[in-house]
Amino acid sequence: MNKDDFFYFGKIIKTHGIQGELSIRIDADQPALYTKLKVLFVELTGKLVPFFIENLSLRTDKAYVKLQDINTVDKALTLAGKDLYLPLEQLPKLKGNKFYFHEVKGFLLVDETSGEIGPVNQVIEYPGQAVFQVFKNKKEVLIPVHDQIIQKVDRRSKTITVKAPEGLIEMYLNA
Repeated sequence: MNKDDFFYFGKIIKTHGIQGELSIRIDADQPALYTKLKVLFVELTGKLVPFFIENLSLRTDKAYVKLQDINTVDKALTLAGKDLYLPLEQLPKLKGNKFYFHEVKGFLLVDETSGEIGPVNQVIEYPGQAVFQVFKNKKEVLIPVHDQIIQKVDRRSKTITVKAPEGLIEMYLNA
């Protein structure tokens, strides 16, 4: 299993009860979409290990999960604090200008004024601001990922049209 084929789903916070149940924090905008999960992948010693779910109950800010073969507090304690992952194909499909950062790698970034900038190398998450990283003429160009800047995401043509702030692209290219 390649970790690149998975996304971070949340964290096991602590044990819950005396029969090995776990309290988990789900890192998702719509946790209710995941109530029918059959398996969770727990990161143990750098590897993702599948655990089958017996029961998952959602609360407002967390969930309780009972995993198969984890039926004591001692066994549950070995999982406390571990990160949870799910396969990428379990992400809900997004439409319109909404996208997952991993999804747009390789999309052509086009500015309304400057034209083609180049393919998205990656989306870098800085505190408070994510940016598209693109290389044009071997120079790095960083464009903020922001609703006011992103004009259109075309999944068919794998193109993202942006309206970069005036002078931003030129600043990178003329440096």
